[in-house]
Amino acid sequence: MAPHGSCFLLAVLLSAGCKAIASSDQMCTEKEANKTYNCENLGLREIPDTLPNMTEFLEFGFNFLPTIENTTFSRLTDLIFLDLTRCQINWVHEGTFQSHHQLNTIVLTGNPLIFMAETSLNGPRSLKHLFLVQTGISNLEFIPVHNMENLESLHLGSNHISSIKLPENFPTQNLKVLDFQNNAVHYLSREDMNTLEKATNLSLNLNGNDIKGIEPGTFHSKMFQSLKFGGSPNLSVILKGLQNSTAHSLWLGTYEDIDDQDLTLAMLEGLCEMTVESINLQKRHFSDISSTMFQCFTQLQELDLTATHLQGLPSGIKGMNSLKKLVLNVNNFGQLCEINAASFPSLTDLYIKGNVRKLDLGTGCLEKLENLRKLDLSHNDIEASDCCNLQLRKLLHLQYLNLSFNEPLTLQNQAFKECPQLELLDFSFTHLHINTPQSPFQNLHLLQVLNLSHCLLDTSNQHLLAGLLDLRHLNLQGNLFQDGSISKTNLLQTLGSLEILILSSCELVSIDQQAFHSLGKMSHVDLSHNSLTGTSIDAFSHLKGIYLNLAANSICTIPPHLLPILSQQSTINLSHNPLDCTCSNIHFITWYKENLQKLEGSEETLCANPSSLRGVKLSDVKLSCGITAVGIFFLVVFLLSLTTLFIFSVKFLLRHKYQNI
Repeated sequence: MAPHGSCFLLAVLLSAGCKAIASSDQMCTEKEANKTYNCENLGLREIPDTLPNMTEFLEFGFNFLPTIENTTFSRLTDLIFLDLTRCQINWVHEGTFQSHHQLNTIVLTGNPLIFMAETSLNGPRSLKHLFLVQTGISNLEFIPVHNMENLESLHLGSNHISSIKLPENFPTQNLKVLDFQNNAVHYLSREDMNTLEKATNLSLNLNGNDIKGIEPGTFHSKMFQSLKFGGSPNLSVILKGLQNSTAHSLWLGTYEDIDDQDLTLAMLEGLCEMTVESINLQKRHFSDISSTMFQCFTQLQELDLTATHLQGLPSGIKGMNSLKKLVLNVNNFGQLCEINAASFPSLTDLYIKGNVRKLDLGTGCLEKLENLRKLDLSHNDIEASDCCNLQLRKLLHLQYLNLSFNEPLTLQNQAFKECPQLELLDFSFTHLHINTPQSPFQNLHLLQVLNLSHCLLDTSNQHLLAGLLDLRHLNLQGNLFQDGSISKTNLLQTLGSLEILILSSCELVSIDQQAFHSLGKMSHVDLSHNSLTGTSIDAFSHLKGIYLNLAANSICTIPPHLLPILSQQSTINLSHNPLDCTCSNIHFITWYKENLQKLEGSEETLCANPSSLRGVKLSDVKLSCGITAVGIFFLVVFLLSLTTLFIFSVKFLLRHKYQNI
């Protein structure tokens, strides 16, 4: 019984005095010390005294400030960004921001404004961005014009505005963005546009307005960075009104809930009378597509035909030699050859993503696109038993290839021999069959990013990634390793240039101490959502200054001899682990509190054991692991008992000895 009693006594001594001292949380969340704070949705009626005077970025939305005046924010004179979204503001008084000379952005979105004083925005010397979205404005005369000389963006969406005519003395010389989306603008006149004549390279957003008429000459000789008329039912009115104008991009798409006319040749003829580089026609519908419908697209550099119900592009399209980017997402192609890629010989970017039907890659359908650099074929249910040389024939300059979210693909030896310039390759969520003992990527010496997440790979093939001499970023998330362990010899050994490694959700239980020994350049390792214990940290002893994510693992304790390894890293995430907050882990807890600047996710780094501290933040725990008065009492009793037992034992032995003489 004595040994058991000793163990019990030691346990009592070690656990004595265990308690938590939780510091009171700040009402507002600090994102950057003394600079950036989030006070959203806290039911506040004033600025908390706990906010430092030097606060620069303040998110204060979803609180209650029916009236703001010059005393409301007077203490925070260093403000640069102020978000007051949905604070039920009705009145903005004179000189509200008179002391805020550095204020750059004011967000008043979702406030039912009744009154804004003419001088309410005086003070900021560089006010550049003003958000008055969903504030009930119906007349632009409501907006104060004082101190707007440096304004770059004015957001007025979701109001009741019927005319875009700005007040006569409204300064527009620096205006770059003017957003009127989802208002009640039905007619555009020359007078409206004349108030914007000093604005250069303006982005004008009129999405969601039912434009029924444009006065002839309204846009004559005007130049825009972008024009958006999304959701307008009649494109003929829009394109006729834009005659003799110039725009870098023109957004003419529509939305699911809008009944619009099918696109016809006559409707698109207005494009021939304007200069534009990029057009978006998403969700429009071509009634009877033919090669002649592209006759006004010949100067385009970018064309977006997303969800335009296309089953193919007509052959014989001519004059599209300037087109660099073509987007054909969410259409109804049966085979890749149906896009007639030869009509667009200068393409560098091609997107065919989320096709409604299962897409057959065919053979050499893109071989005329010798300048193609970027190809996105994701979410298309593509299936191929021999990928990908025949399908990507002659794409010698391809740098980006996305084949994610497709059906099973089988890769043969040197599967990308036709694309030796690849720099990024994405196969995420596509089951890969590697039908060769060698690496299918062995000729991709320039590849820098490889996404193989959730590909059901055979990770026991140590040659799988051979040849990737310049690989910097590797994502193996969701792939399983034999016995849940990364051994000393593994498929990562050849990746000497690797900097970012993602091994989250791989059901890992252990990592050999030498597993990453050849990966000396790593700066970011994500091992979250596995079942690793603290001993796995030993695998990073040779690395310094890395970001190490060990969140959501099975780490209970971290032995003291591994703490120097953590100390030499830049950022560590240990959140969502079942951490032990007893004296057996006191060395780690002490280290943790001394290195909070290195820790990410500290709000979710909580105790799991003992039950009295479960859910308490590790940074709030204070342990007393010395011997308490109760412990001293038990120790004295224990020593007295031991001494008494020793004396009686000696007496017994002596008596027994002399009885036998």
